Amino acid sequence: MTVFKYRGVRAQQSAEHEVVTIAARASDILAFARIDRAGRDREGGLQGFQRPQIASHIREIRDYLRTPDAVLPNPIVVAFVDSLRTREIDPGVVEIEIEVTDTPPGFVVDGQQRLTALSGLPDLQFEVFVSILVCKNYEELRRQFVLINSTRPLPKALIYELLPGVSGLPQRLSSRSFAAKLAERLNFDPASSLRGMIYQHTNPTGMIRDTAIQKLIMQSASDGAVREMLPEEQFDRGFMLVTEFFAAIQNVFREDWVGHSPKTSRLVHSAGVVALSYVMELIVARDAAATCEHFERGLSALKGRTAWTSGYWQFSPNEQVAWNSIENTPRQIMALAQHLVSVVRRASRPSAVGVESGPVRAAKVSA
Repeated sequence: MTVFKYRGVRAQQSAEHEVVTIAARASDILAFARIDRAGRDREGGLQGFQRPQIASHIREIRDYLRTPDAVLPNPIVVAFVDSLRTREIDPGVVEIEIEVTDTPPGFVVDGQQRLTALSGLPDLQFEVFVSILVCKNYEELRRQFVLINSTRPLPKALIYELLPGVSGLPQRLSSRSFAAKLAERLNFDPASSLRGMIYQHTNPTGMIRDTAIQKLIMQSASDGAVREMLPEEQFDRGFMLVTEFFAAIQNVFREDWVGHSPKTSRLVHSAGVVALSYVMELIVARDAAATCEHFERGLSALKGRTAWTSGYWQFSPNEQVAWNSIENTPRQIMALAQHLVSVVRRASRPSAVGVESGPVRAAKVSA
């Protein structure tokens, strides 16, 4: 075991956290702190939280640090949940001991590109400031990572993917947490019709953007079918509703789905996914649809009347739009949604289980 000792300055901030700043050599930081990159285990569980390295950015920092007058005033933020002790020496001044055994106990929360650049220098004696944050557990550590980085240019996909495992977030983030958790299950549950198809930070081969699936879920949860479910049933029944709906889409529009990407089919494009959420709500409200078979009957009205991969959408007598001109903008999403809904509405009366026709819910399109 190796023990690193430092003197640092303690800041009076949150009563629930301890925040201390020290100066440490790059070699020391690399020994007591690690970069925990986001990924998935074999069961699909989320591990880690850091984004991939940005090679060009690291090279720029490293080239600069090789100059004789280089300075790096911004601190690297490292969080600990154990293996760290502090002792107050004077008011605001503390002594820190960090114990390192087999694995570095600290987690880099901010500054991974700078630390990676430092690791490539021939002289690791270069000192930098380190802001140390002591957390009560790993969940709190992940929460702090989200809060610290959510106002900076981290990929939104990574922030959203971390939300299901974080509590106590501000409204602007917690409002998406349910949708992010459900989208995660849709992407990794073996029973899902969308398994492996949703693009996420840890699933870059997915074809459908996770933000589009999240919009569909958020709209349904705020003013649609999921909202009408009992709170304790929303997650499981919401999962079944969405997976059955997309199973029906894949059956009805198989030629526009299989082997396609957002560039070759607007069916798997964010605009198409969000527009179809209105169709899902209409079929549920009108026909009490809940199974793939029910949704197929409702969607059959659209067969031969779409332009997912070729041709034109006839939105009105005076508005004809090429299939590949549909973009992920509120105006075009609404135009496509209104067109799809009007076709389904004009179809023969209740197509599934005999419930009287009703208006589609006017769910707001999220920006």
